[in-house]
Amino acid sequence: MESGLSDLTAPIRLLALGDTAWTLEFGERIDPALHARVLGLAEALAQARGGEGAGDFAGIVDVVPTFRSLTVHYNPLLADGGRLGQALVRLAQTAGTATVHGRHWRIPVCFDSEFAPDLDDLAAAKGLSRDAVIALLTAATFQVYMIGFMPGFPYMGGLPGVLEVPRLATPRKAVPARSLAIAGAMCAVYPWESPGGWRLLGRTPVPMFDAADALQPALLAAGDRVAWQAIDRPLFLQMEAAASAGEFNRDELLTAPGGD
Repeated sequence: MESGLSDLTAPIRLLALGDTAWTLEFGERIDPALHARVLGLAEALAQARGGEGAGDFAGIVDVVPTFRSLTVHYNPLLADGGRLGQALVRLAQTAGTATVHGRHWRIPVCFDSEFAPDLDDLAAAKGLSRDAVIALLTAATFQVYMIGFMPGFPYMGGLPGVLEVPRLATPRKAVPARSLAIAGAMCAVYPWESPGGWRLLGRTPVPMFDAADALQPALLAAGDRVAWQAIDRPLFLQMEAAASAGEFNRDELLTAPGGD
C-alpha cells in the first residue's frame, strides 16, 4: 500500500459530470487516507457554503461523497461552472482531512451453504479451507465508506487482501436480500433482492433498511465500523423471524454507540 503521505499529496482530478456537476477524484484506491481527504473537502465546503460569503459556492445544490471522490451538483443558472470547478480545486488543496467517528457494530451472519453459494469456490481458488475464509472474515473490521447503489447498500473496505476476487463474469438475476458479498477489495450486504455480480459468502438475519424508521432507515452509515459474527442456521432462523415480527432491536448489535 502506498504511504499516507502520497495519499495527502496526490494531485486532484477535476472531472465534468455533464453540465451541472463536478467530480473531484483524490485517487483510485479504497483507502482510509483518501476517504479522509474526501471528508475534509466535504466539511470545508459545508463551512464555505454557510453564511453570506458563499461566493462561487452559492449555486451548489447537493454534495455526494464516495470513498475516493466528491461530486458537487450545482444550478448552472446560479453558478458559473468553470469558475466553480476551479474554486473547488483550490478548496480541496487546502481542506486537509477529516474523520467520521461512527458506530461500531457486531452483525450476525450465517455461512450455511444455502446462504453462501460462492464460499466454497472462493476457498478453493485461494487454497484455503471453508473455515479459514470464515475466520478471516470474522476477524476483520470493515469500515463503511458510503451508502449507494440502492437504499441501505453499504460499501465497506477492510477485506483481507488474500480474499480479494473479481466480480462474477455473469451477474445473478436475483441476489437474496441480506446477502453478505464481496467484490474486488470491497465488502457489502444487499439490503433488497436485486440483480448483482458480487460473490455471496453468507447472509445476515438483520434488516439493512427499515422504512418505518424515519430518522435512520439504513442500518449503517458512512464512518461506521462492522465486525461479522458467525451464527448457525437455527439461530439465524430465530433472529430472522424476530426481525420479521418487528421484535428485533438492532441497537443490541452496537458494541460502541459512537466514536472510537
